Amino acid sequence: MINQRGIALAIILTLVTCGIYGIYWFITLTNDVGKLSGDYSFTGGKHFLLTLVTCGVWSFIWAYQVGKHIEEAQRQRGVFATDNSVLYLVLTFFGLGIVTYAFVQLDVNKLA
Repeated sequence: MINQRGIALAIILTLVTCGIYGIYWFITLTNDVGKLSGDYSFTGGKHFLLTLVTCGVWSFIWAYQVGKHIEEAQRQRGVFATDNSVLYLVLTFFGLGIVTYAFVQLDVNKLA
């Protein structure tokens, strides 16, 4: 079961908790995308750990992969599929990871 989340509330909670909620948001968002695309190996815990171990480099790979997984989930549901993986990668590259989370959450909310 995929729950829709309020994007504005998630951003505010991330800012208020100095990023702690952002970690939770990243993990649950990644889990939701993995479930929607049918790839149960695409888990938030794994990607969070890989991001920590690689000092953030993995977040670029995650941003690209999450876009591809969302496109696959849209295709499976017969929805017009959009590939935003490069957009997510560029946003993450310029330090706008929270904007990437917001766009990914928007796509997840549409599919939930």
